[in-house]
Amino acid sequence: MHSLLPFLYLFSAWTKGAWAADPTMPFMEYLDEKHMVCLMWGFDNLKGNITFKLEVNTTGWVGFGFSPNGGMKGADMVIGGVGPDGSYFTDRHALGKFEPLVDEQQSYTLLSMNEKDGQTIMSFRRSIQSCDKEDFLITAQPIKLIYAYGLTDEIKYHRDNRGTKEVNLLEYMPRTTSTNLNFLSATMDNITVPAYRTYYYCKYMKLNLTTKHHIYMIEPVIEQIDIVHHMLLYRCPSFVTEEDDRPCYMGDMGDTCFGVVAAWAVGGGVFELPENVGIPIGGADSGTMYRLEIHYNNPRKEAGRTDSSGLRLHYTAQLRQHDAGIMTTGVSPWTSLAYNIPPKAPEFHTYGVCNTTLFSELLNPVPELQLFAMMLHTHLAGRKIRVVHYRNGTQTGFLALDEDYDFGLQQTVNLGHITTVKQGDEIAVECTYDTSDRTNVSIMGLGSTDEICLAFLYYYPAINITSCVSHPNTGMSENSTTSDQNTIAEQESLMKNLPQIQYAFDDKHNYSVNAHGTVRDMMETSVTCETSNAANGLSTSCKMKPAGIILVLLYIAIM
Repeated sequence: MHSLLPFLYLFSAWTKGAWAADPTMPFMEYLDEKHMVCLMWGFDNLKGNITFKLEVNTTGWVGFGFSPNGGMKGADMVIGGVGPDGSYFTDRHALGKFEPLVDEQQSYTLLSMNEKDGQTIMSFRRSIQSCDKEDFLITAQPIKLIYAYGLTDEIKYHRDNRGTKEVNLLEYMPRTTSTNLNFLSATMDNITVPAYRTYYYCKYMKLNLTTKHHIYMIEPVIEQIDIVHHMLLYRCPSFVTEEDDRPCYMGDMGDTCFGVVAAWAVGGGVFELPENVGIPIGGADSGTMYRLEIHYNNPRKEAGRTDSSGLRLHYTAQLRQHDAGIMTTGVSPWTSLAYNIPPKAPEFHTYGVCNTTLFSELLNPVPELQLFAMMLHTHLAGRKIRVVHYRNGTQTGFLALDEDYDFGLQQTVNLGHITTVKQGDEIAVECTYDTSDRTNVSIMGLGSTDEICLAFLYYYPAINITSCVSHPNTGMSENSTTSDQNTIAEQESLMKNLPQIQYAFDDKHNYSVNAHGTVRDMMETSVTCETSNAANGLSTSCKMKPAGIILVLLYIAIM
């Protein structure tokens, strides 16, 4: 079903030494859990240059780059270091899991390279809108960064000295790290996982804090990393009162707990909220029940596995400026209506629409919501996800875009800017699936081989709306299961053009509905880069389609 988040760094000091603040590179992220690799960067405008400083705890070679999916294939990177004969630095690209090739056009400029106190420090820059066909396009969207390093200057296989992290470079939202060590634990108690491919288990509990606090960081505690697919912590309605643990989705009152408080999914890391927001817990809600849901994906159907995984909620009594909420949007996973995805479909699109006009039936007044982070989620067939914002029936831009979706790398990502959602706006979630290798129809459901299409919106101020989703009214049509490509296209068009049944749910499980919703057209997201040769010299110009320009600018101004 849904999914997301965390892993924790409680200490902000680096393994060796500390780096001095550089006003030209105000942004910083550790790319690894052990704080061996530190990246700093900065830029002056979206059409200029971006400058990086990479600091790695090694005196061997270091590498850094951009990847479409977090792996080597298709990655754009630089490799450098300080060897016996001085410094070396090359712009490269990777075709697979072997040594990257040197680019014909060297588009990165080395600014400095040195070793100090066991660290290699490499500073370099490139154009944001590089026109080199072998360079990765940097946009105002989260990008999968990759790194690797060696213990010597002989460039060879890095073994475990590598990793990936998704970061929004152009619209980064800085955060602070607290030294507060208080946390609440929501974990399973040595449950036995049966020999089923898909198994959902739930634990109902209270998290007693007599006064209001703010959750500022969420950390997973994962005992069985190979079978824990996702973990979600929900806030329950007031009529759910009994502490218990049992299989989920058994048709009891516990199935009404859908106010997301925290979550984690395969490939996720620690999630720390921005310094001005926190997820409220305790106080007037001190008696509230919470449901921890864990989805176990056990494809080998192993028996006898036990698990005590869960989440740690790091909290503070120093309340932040805003209460944050998490809202589920996309295609409703809670319906008896079928939404079949045909087999042998290389690209099949599904759509869910959040219609915020429904909010006024559940609360009054409806404040403007400020979006700051998002988690995108499909299952194994998912390849792309786009989240679009409409106002007055017109698309204003993309809230999120992942055209290289990786089922094994699901993270909550700060958008790096604040986007305002007003009463009456619509948020559409489009998921693209590839079922070329499947012989049977795929359904929207909870199993890993079923499909889902969701976007979790992180926003403030928190309101009592937990979900804003839709589903095509397939009761008005026959759901085709053909693999004929023409019929597949017709099926997709039919699903898009059927009336959308739109729902909004609140934290008491009340809901409002519109049975006549629509899916609006979405603009293209492609970006082109053209190069030209001038007489007696080279001149380069980058040209972008209007949709590409909008993608790069992507809500620079707060609406």
